[in-house]
Amino acid sequence: MPTPPAHSALARRRRLGSTRAPMTHRAPPQLPLLPAAPPFSPSQPGGLGTDLVRVLRQRFRLQSFRPGQEEVCRSAIAGRDCLLVMPTGGGKSLCYQLPALERSGPCLVISPLIALMEDQVAKLQQLGLNADRIHSNRSRAESQEALRAWHAGRLDFLMIAPERLRVPGFAQRLAQRPPSLIAVDEAHCISMWGHDFRPDYRLLGERLPELRGDGQIPIVAMTATATVRVQKDILAQLGIPEARAFIRGFRRDNLGIEMVERAPASRGADVLRLLSDPLRRPAIVYALSRKQVEELADDLAKHFPCAAYHAGLPPERRKDVQEGFQSGRIQVVVATVAFGMGIDKADIRTVMHLGLPSSVEAYYQEIGRAGRDGLQSKVIALYSWADRHLHTHFFERSYPPPEELVSVLKHVPEEGIRREDLLRPFRSRLEVAEAALDKLWGHSAVTIDYDDTVRDTSAAVPRWLDAYKNQRAYREAQVDDMFTLARDGGCRMVALTSYFGDVHDNRPCGHCDRCAPETDAVRRTRAPDQREQRLLQGIVDALADSGSVSAGKLHREVFGSRLERKEFELLLDGLEREGVIDSHAASFDKDGQTIRYRQIELDRETDLEDGEWVERVRLEGDEPPVRAALPKRKAAAAKATTASRAKSAAVATPPARVTEAPRRLDQGRDERLISELKAWRLAQCRLERVPAFRILTDATLLEIAAVVPKTMAELLRVHGVGPRFVERYGRELLAELDR
Repeated sequence: MPTPPAHSALARRRRLGSTRAPMTHRAPPQLPLLPAAPPFSPSQPGGLGTDLVRVLRQRFRLQSFRPGQEEVCRSAIAGRDCLLVMPTGGGKSLCYQLPALERSGPCLVISPLIALMEDQVAKLQQLGLNADRIHSNRSRAESQEALRAWHAGRLDFLMIAPERLRVPGFAQRLAQRPPSLIAVDEAHCISMWGHDFRPDYRLLGERLPELRGDGQIPIVAMTATATVRVQKDILAQLGIPEARAFIRGFRRDNLGIEMVERAPASRGADVLRLLSDPLRRPAIVYALSRKQVEELADDLAKHFPCAAYHAGLPPERRKDVQEGFQSGRIQVVVATVAFGMGIDKADIRTVMHLGLPSSVEAYYQEIGRAGRDGLQSKVIALYSWADRHLHTHFFERSYPPPEELVSVLKHVPEEGIRREDLLRPFRSRLEVAEAALDKLWGHSAVTIDYDDTVRDTSAAVPRWLDAYKNQRAYREAQVDDMFTLARDGGCRMVALTSYFGDVHDNRPCGHCDRCAPETDAVRRTRAPDQREQRLLQGIVDALADSGSVSAGKLHREVFGSRLERKEFELLLDGLEREGVIDSHAASFDKDGQTIRYRQIELDRETDLEDGEWVERVRLEGDEPPVRAALPKRKAAAAKATTASRAKSAAVATPPARVTEAPRRLDQGRDERLISELKAWRLAQCRLERVPAFRILTDATLLEIAAVVPKTMAELLRVHGVGPRFVERYGRELLAELDR
């Protein structure tokens, strides 16, 4: 890590000899492949005395287990149901593959992703194991051959998509040769509380008993992202409430997390600037819409090998992009969330988000694709509150209002109806009706047979509508959780691990934008002006009196409506970057909802006696922009440019205390200046097509004419002038006053 600037919080803590200085910890990578070994004869089921390291080396050509893998393997070999929550790239696949071989029988793997199935089958075949798959991209003849190989005992592993279990008789045919172990990949898809709920996965609860027989066949459910609530629901839906849970390794200390508020228009330039460095590639860039994906990919492709990927592209094109990225022919992929699942590329150096994902679970899974080789990698999210509008659009499309579900259900006759006929009356809002039907099916209010016949089963689940309303509210809150994570203080990695239930892991990672702001790749900072310095001092004084307190309470009791909450949070961020305060994410449950908040306290090692700390604080944001002068003022504005820039240094350097008392408004009016200010205001409101008072009220204009502020800080003291006004008009107005 480079030596931090002398003013940084990390440097100051090192000078003080703090024992809490962030440290860099690298996750141990999976060791390289060993040479192929001679054929191995598996032991009998339940062979817990087996030397599993020997099995690992001979069958999988790996030198040693990663942390937690061997414990899971031994439990599954003994026949115990297991829930494994381990981050992407943590080695989940081995935790069912090795036990399956040790239990001396075929393994059935259920996976929702064709790309993942293809990748896993190819890797198993490379190891000399017999593996095949059945999914929608395979022909009927290929699927039948895979099923015959299963029955004949020629397969070690068979991978199937969950929707195959809807085919009448398919589960019974598999059960004719019972598996030795059943692996359920992406298990969070079975939970309505999971970030990627898929109704097809609900079939597993009905079909798995047919495959398990007397229940002696263990289930290993695996996922990379599951909150405590989702973990409990997975076990309930799969019918394995006594399963042993292994929650392992959410911490990824080789990822440097940075989350920066940036306007959408500037994000493309940030991406190009960062990824122009070859050391930051290979990279994945996630955007929220297909249009953004295609436009950015076209721009980036002019500078380095780059391609777009989204669900609207033809299958052959998506396959080509995926294979090109895996091979290195394509260095950067700009994609929607459709890309990444099933990608096992170890050397991805950067993952960027242009807009926040819809949930913390999705975010964690996507950044987990970086740095699987254990080397340092950067994950950067560029976001703004404007992204919420797009998320609201996506949400309403995926989770229609409850009345839409009721309307669709009313069109289902007692004898049932073909899906196509049911949706015909809703042609004008087909997308909404399809989503409503999907949710009805997910909540068992209807059934959809293999021939697409829809039947009303809501009488059997009288509270289905309440369940849907709860799910909808939970989904909406997930977006709020994502924005809270972006705005919260404290170590980013600690915030993520605590979100997934690991409340004991509170060691700072040492290189996120909170722990080591000097390593930021995108964020720009500036010095506080005089007003902001007073606000910073007020926060510190309040914390000295109150001790540990929530950010919301501190804002209400100290500032109230006098200071916008967004600006207050920016001040807290600046204090935390300098090491003046500490903060961490906390939560409590209320009415079944988890309420998260930011807890703040003074850093015990901070020396506040000399008062110099306030000058070292850096606040996020650019310097106020220079606005174009009005046409009739061009000469005067040009003359004032040098003086205006000097005066704008108030943003970077605290101004000297103003000793001259401001003039009273009734001490005489400068009518000429008032007239010029009104002319400036009129031109501005015509330019922006807003009423004059939206630019500047008469009372504020008169006070400006009376005070004649010389600096940004003096302008901020004028009643009715706030930070937004100064940011937009400050430099231009000071130039007007300086004529």
